[in-house]
Amino acid sequence: MTLTLEDRLAITELISMHGHLVDAGQLDRLDRLFTPDVVYDVTDFGQDPLIGLPAVRQAALALGAGNPVAHHVTNVVVHEGADGRVRARSKGLGVRADGTCGSVTYDDTLVRTSDGWRISHRVLTARRVPLNGVTGTG
Repeated sequence: MTLTLEDRLAITELISMHGHLVDAGQLDRLDRLFTPDVVYDVTDFGQDPLIGLPAVRQAALALGAGNPVAHHVTNVVVHEGADGRVRARSKGLGVRADGTCGSVTYDDTLVRTSDGWRISHRVLTARRVPLNGVTGTG
């Protein structure tokens, strides 16, 4: 499959919509973003992967006030893998109620459904170390 400009735009908007829906508390609309059997991998945060929309919704509700008040997505790059899968990598910023901010990388696998593009697998990786730990060798 060759991704068209329209595909790339639809995928970028899909990824951007995540923050709008979650920040608005519209967890009943996550099916506009994810496949019903989505794997939402949060192992980098010490949790088991979430499997399916109900698990993703429940995890957000369980986190409650610990959720960021704002999710921002940037640096979206979409590509077709050698295996034919469509993948996207983006950066996420989460602003907490106390004004602190955290950063993640989203690695998504996307599928085209009868309702449009959806994320079937998402891996979140926390950004904790500047330059990913690379230091000068002087």
